[in-house]
Amino acid sequence: MTDRDEAGRFLPGNRIWEANPNPGRQPTFADGDELWTAAVEYFEWCHENPLLEDQLVTFQGIATHEPVAKVRALTQRGLCLFLGISMETWRGWRTPDHDLYRPDLADTIDRIEGVIWEQKFTHAAAGLLVHGLIARELGLADKQQHANDPDNPMPGAQVTVFALPDNGRG
Repeated sequence: MTDRDEAGRFLPGNRIWEANPNPGRQPTFADGDELWTAAVEYFEWCHENPLLEDQLVTFQGIATHEPVAKVRALTQRGLCLFLGISMETWRGWRTPDHDLYRPDLADTIDRIEGVIWEQKFTHAAAGLLVHGLIARELGLADKQQHANDPDNPMPGAQVTVFALPDNGRG
């Protein structure tokens, strides 16, 4: 049994670890164009390999199991796995005071992270991804302030006193 179709692409499923043809090799990118090309390959892989949900479908009294394609969210971690790099390498490439900083990749990294953010946001907004999970990951979740947070204390209690009119009743 093979895990690829006639064109050599991976069959649907979560097998991203097999997508990198050179595992263990630390890739080097000569410039932002090479990094962008590799990122687009990841985007295309995610699009061509949706997650499959098994749904029970009944038609004329006959029940069958049918796969339903679900969007695969783009992630930085997934991209790093695809590229064969660590998250620390990715962070290092985009952080000016890091030993691995690559100013030549900064614009491309920003563009890639923008694509990933936008895909998650728009798919969650359309109900194609779990919106609560994606909102938290994107930093869009509602935040609640707790009284026991010493770094961000709540303001003191506000008491307003209203005087009722005497109306001559003493």
